Order: sequence, then structure tokens, then C-alpha cells
Amino acid sequence: MSPVYPFDDAATARAVVDERGILVEWNEGARRLLGWAPDDVLAAPAAGLLADSSGAAPPDGGRWSGMLTLRHRDGHTVSVWVLAHRRRPQEGGGWLAVTPLEDAVPGDPDDDPLTEAGLVQSPCAVALYDDRLRLRAVNDAMAEVLGVSGDRLRGLRHSEIGAGPQSADIERRMLQVLDTGRPHDVRAYVPVGGDGRTSAWMARLSPITDGAGRVRGVCVAAHDFTEQYRARERLQLVNEASVRIGTTLDVTRTAQELADVCVPALADFVSVDLVDPPEHGGELPIGTLSVPVELRRAAHRSVTPGDPEAVTPPGGTEVYPAASPQGASLLSGHAIVVSENSGDLAKWLAWSPARSLRVGRLGVHSTMSVPIRARGMTLGVAVFTRFAQAARFLPDDVLLAEEVTARAAVCIDNARRYSRERETALALQRSLLPRTLARTAAVTAASRYLPAARAGVGGDWFDVIPLSGMRVALVVGDVIGHGVGASATMGRLRTAVRTLADIDLAPDELLTHLDDVVARMSAEAGDEADGRPGEVGATCLYAVYDPVSRRCTLARAGHPAPVLVPPDGPPRRIDLPPGPPLGLGGLPFESAELDLDEGSVLAFYTDGLVDSRERNVEAGQLLLRETLAEGGESLEESCDRVLHALLPAGSPADDVALLLARTRGLPPSQVATWDIPADPSLVAPVRKQVVDQLGTWGLDLVAFTAELVVSELVTNAIRYGTPPIRLRLIHDDTHLICEVSDTSNTAPHLRRAKTWDEGGRGLLLVAQLTQRWGSRHTTEGKTIWAELNLLGEE
Repeated sequence: MSPVYPFDDAATARAVVDERGILVEWNEGARRLLGWAPDDVLAAPAAGLLADSSGAAPPDGGRWSGMLTLRHRDGHTVSVWVLAHRRRPQEGGGWLAVTPLEDAVPGDPDDDPLTEAGLVQSPCAVALYDDRLRLRAVNDAMAEVLGVSGDRLRGLRHSEIGAGPQSADIERRMLQVLDTGRPHDVRAYVPVGGDGRTSAWMARLSPITDGAGRVRGVCVAAHDFTEQYRARERLQLVNEASVRIGTTLDVTRTAQELADVCVPALADFVSVDLVDPPEHGGELPIGTLSVPVELRRAAHRSVTPGDPEAVTPPGGTEVYPAASPQGASLLSGHAIVVSENSGDLAKWLAWSPARSLRVGRLGVHSTMSVPIRARGMTLGVAVFTRFAQAARFLPDDVLLAEEVTARAAVCIDNARRYSRERETALALQRSLLPRTLARTAAVTAASRYLPAARAGVGGDWFDVIPLSGMRVALVVGDVIGHGVGASATMGRLRTAVRTLADIDLAPDELLTHLDDVVARMSAEAGDEADGRPGEVGATCLYAVYDPVSRRCTLARAGHPAPVLVPPDGPPRRIDLPPGPPLGLGGLPFESAELDLDEGSVLAFYTDGLVDSRERNVEAGQLLLRETLAEGGESLEESCDRVLHALLPAGSPADDVALLLARTRGLPPSQVATWDIPADPSLVAPVRKQVVDQLGTWGLDLVAFTAELVVSELVTNAIRYGTPPIRLRLIHDDTHLICEVSDTSNTAPHLRRAKTWDEGGRGLLLVAQLTQRWGSRHTTEGKTIWAELNLLGEE
């Protein structure tokens, strides 16, 4: 049913003039005012109705008002007040002119009942004060707000009606209005009822003037905006929660942020209890939790210093049965509110006498338990408690708590998932890194690895690889990226380096082969749909140190150059050709050689150690050299000192690998070398010389085995190799190494001789008699070596 409009179209004179000044509309009220019928004036210029043509020009702007003298149809003039509006183009343009007729509002304005009822029945609370700021009158709305009849309050000051600092402040502002004659706006927050709720009011203090313009009093018009105020407060808390909760990917910190945001804005005490993560990296079940359930206190916060309301300390656990508000909320999946006013607080707390006693002592009157749920899983429960605030929890508070808790739940779940992935990646990283560094006669070494604080574990690695001839390979590398993928890539590269090191490749050759490995890994990680390669890249530094010659050969692929600390000089950066990062392909790698004094320290590291937000790479490398210059007997202490100096916070932005190696030198007395003529008849004298040398070294127990090994290796070199031929024996406390070198590039192969074969059993015999054996190619040819374990022979 359409509404019935009470409009009298004839009570207002209305006309429309287009942009050309032509009258296009003329209503009944205009006819009553000037006597002209619509047919008489429509399509005629509007200026013809003006008694004074000087006002015929259209006004500027979008609105105009003023007095006009118009011509009546019977010839006399009519002076009227006119209000004109410029119409929008979509309305036809031009101007709409209106004026009320004298009988538009019948009756005497002074005796108008609506005018008399305006002050009394206005929904806006109004109070009138005289020039002494004494109350003269209030309407019904203000009397309801004050809670006392206006007749009772007449003659009182505002500070006497509402005692307190807030009322006194409003009275001071009323005095300013009296003195200045300018209105003033104030906000007031007044407790309403006995539940402790606060009502918010906006008051306009306006001067009351007489006909001469003198200020004779103050009008106070107040508007209740409690709902808007509370909605704004709730929105502000939600916005604050969005900013303050989830600043880190730490579960405990995120839970603490939830408690901090809600105290005291929503509650006086907030506790956050979470489910312990499943063992072995499992996932929490979907849906509600079964009760009783054991939860761990992740965080709590109180308005009272010392958190006296806390029954469970942070990190402690407590079992919540179904009879508890926590258990009930977990079972139901929604918030549970209990209060003293409803009489159910004591019943709900009967399950925990200790908690019930503390609640009674502290005056807790209302609690609310909200389950923490995200992605279908229940992560724990947040409990909101009030004791300092007199108001109990209302439905709006429940909605607000659920909203903030839901936002925090997503952040907690993200942090939990990140922590689980980080722990998985870290476990993978630790398993792929060497648990202990290999003990060699060439170097003593110490290492450190630190995962990135935020990005998580990455692909940094280090290794110490024993090589033949008492030599050792020192490796450090860095895979691009972080997480499980980077750790897995690092494991593959570390395995590849060890495999290539086992065939005794030179550092530059090893990096060339490793570059091919990374290129293949990039191709495997690419997108098959568009044929683009993956983003697998790495840097690496590979060094080989020989304790006999005390010579070190190094090559790097896009990796920071190492630092050398001589035993009697300042640390310096080794000038090493940079080389391209691994995976680019097509570019050569260059190696460098340097002689090292015994006791020199080589420092290998990844860029996460020297590059940080606080300083650039050059400054970090300078600080590293200054720290290493402090010396120290223990490499372990040196590692700790370096990390403390360059990473004082202990939380690097990128993961860090550090490897320190102090070189040893093998004295000439532990090395024996013979040049062997290519004559099979001289093998017997060579065996005797070897036995004599072993006797000199006190290694008679391995003389027989060593004699057989030397005989076989020398015989093979004379028969299949190319002169010159050289035999070298090297020993330390644990191993004896026999090496036979010649200039041929052909390497022997281990095979099993058939029953009727007369030869082919030599290398098989060597393999069975020694701990390990192998061959390596050199610039002059090749070397066949075999290693005997002295500890096993004793």
C-alpha cells in the first residue's frame, strides 16, 4: 500500500525558469500569489513578472535567496522573499524558485502547540542555564538522563547536579561560553545503571541571547552516542589486534600479543592456553577437542602487576574437564560466559577449588572462555576475566572477543606451521651437515652454523673431507633460498662435492663439474609447461691443503674469499679469482696456490656472517679480520668470539656457516721418497729399502703388509706406467700411506681374475690388505696410493 502524503501543493508558490530565462513550470501556489494562470506565463520570459527589471540577471552559484518585487495580474506589486536553487543538468537545468504563502502554516506562532512542545518533547536532552549558571529549565529527555525531575533541580549549578571532575570541567566550559558568546562542544562519559556500563554523550554548549544580542544564559543540548562510541571502540580494538597480533612467527609471542591487546580494553586478565603440538611433526585433528584435555599456558596478562590471578605459570600445563568453562567452550566450539550476577560462576568453578578460592579473593565477577580455532582445528582456549571493571560481559563483548581471538588464531596457526616447518628444515639441515668434523693430520678445525632468525634455515654448508696423501679438502657453500627445498638442495650438492673429491679433482675442475650438477638441478626444477628452468643457484669455495708440501690450492664460485691468519702476522683477505656462481654455466673457474706456515688459520664463511642490515659487506669483513686478529689457542673459542662480535643479537637475517682450520705440517722425517728405475729386477731392493725405513720409524708390525703393497704397486708402474717412477711413504700416528707415481695417464682397474688367469690379482690383494686405495691424476701424470691403518695393526 503506497503512503498518503500530507503535502498541500498550493501552500508554496513554485516556478521553474530555464537557462534562457523562460518560465517552464508554474504551480497553483504561484497562481494564488500573483493571479497569473499557467497558460498566461508559461513559455514567456520570467523577467516580465519583475516590477524592477534590474534583478532580471540570473544569480551566480547554486543557491540564492532575497526579496523580489513582482507584478500581480491585477496590476499592483507584491514583495516576496524568494529561495532559488540551480537544478542539475539531468533535472533539466535552469532554476527552481519557491516562496511560502502566508497561510502555509495556519495559526498564531506564539500560540502554536508544536512550538511549545518543541523543547519539552524533543528527543535531544536540553537544559537551560541563566547568566549565573543556575538551572532554569530542562526538557523530559534531560530529566530522564539526570534521573530527577527538572522542578527539583531548578536553581542548581551543573557541578552540583553531577558532582565530580567531569561536571566541574563542563561548568568551566559553560562559563567560557558566557564570557565569549561562542558555542563549545564537549564529550562526557557517564556511568549508567548498576552494571558499570558507561554512556557516551556529545553536548553542544550554546549562548542564549536577547533581542539586543546580549548573552543571557547557556543552552546545553546533549545527544547520546553510546552505540556509536562502543562500535568505534570495538572497531578500534579489532584494528589494533590486526596490527599488534602476528608481528612474528613465534607461537608464544603471538599468544602474548593476544593477551596484551585485550588488557585492559576488553578484560582485566587474559590467559591463553594452547594444545601441545603432536609428536614427530603430526597435525592436530580437525574439529573440537576431546575432554578432559591438557593445555599448556602460552601467555597471560593482567592489569595488576605480578599477575596474581594466574593459577598456572607460563609454560605450565593444566587439565580442563568438561565441567570447566574452558572444557565446555572447547566441546561446544563457541564462547562460554559465566558471571556472578547469574549465579553460575561458583558452579562452573567447583571443578577447581584453588581457582575458586582465588576468584573469590580477587573479586572476579565475570569470565568468558573462547576457543581458539583456525582452519578447522582447535588450537586452545583464551579466557577473559573481569574484576576491576564493574561491567559484566555483554553479547557485544562476546562478539568482539570471538573476532579478536579468531584473528589471533590464524596468526597462531601460521606461527605453529612455520615453527613445524622450521624444525623440520632445521632437522634436515642438521642431518645433512657433518655432525663432527673429520680428524686429519693436515688441519684441526672448528665450525658453527646458525639458521636465519626469520627466513628459517637455508642452504649454507661446510665440510672437511680427508683426501689421499694426508691432504684435506675444506669446503663451504651457500644455496640460494631458505626452507626444506634449500636444505635438500644443499644435501645433494654436499654429496656431489664429496663424490668429486673422492676422485681427487683439482679445485677448479671440481667446481666445473659442480657447476654442471647445479645446471642439471635447475633444469629438473623448471616448469615443464613453458620450458623455463628453475631457480637453483649456489656459491662454493673449495680448498685443498697438503701438509707435506704445506701448499694450499683454492678456487671459488661466487663465494666470499677466505681470510688467512698467519701465525706471526695480521689477518688478510686471500686474493682469489672470484669465479661465477654455480649454475650459470659456460664460464671458467680459476684456482690459486699459496704456501702456508704451520699454524696458519684459514677462515671460511658465508655472506650471512658479514652482510647485515647494520653494516655492509666490506665493514663486516673488516670486523671479521679484527676479531680473528685477537688470536687464541682454541678454534672453538675463536668461533664463538667471531659470532659474538659480528652477530651480537644472535639472530642473523640470513643463515651463517663458519669454518676455521689451523694448518699442520708433516715433518720431513715422516716422509720417505725414492726414484725407481724402470727395471723389474730392482723391485726386490726397493722392498728391502721400504722394510728398513719402516724399521727406522718403528713400524715393524706393518712391514710385511707394506712390503706386499709396495711390491705390487711398483711392479704395476714398471710394467704399465711411464718413467720416471717415484715411490713415497708417508706416516703419522694413525696411518701409513704408500704412493707410486708415474707420468702415464692410464689408471688401473680392480677386477677379479678367473681361475686359469696367471695375473690380475694384484690390485685385489692390495684392496684386501689396505684400509682404502685409489688413484689421482696430477699435472705430471697419475699417482696410485694405498692407506694402511696403523691402529688396527697394533
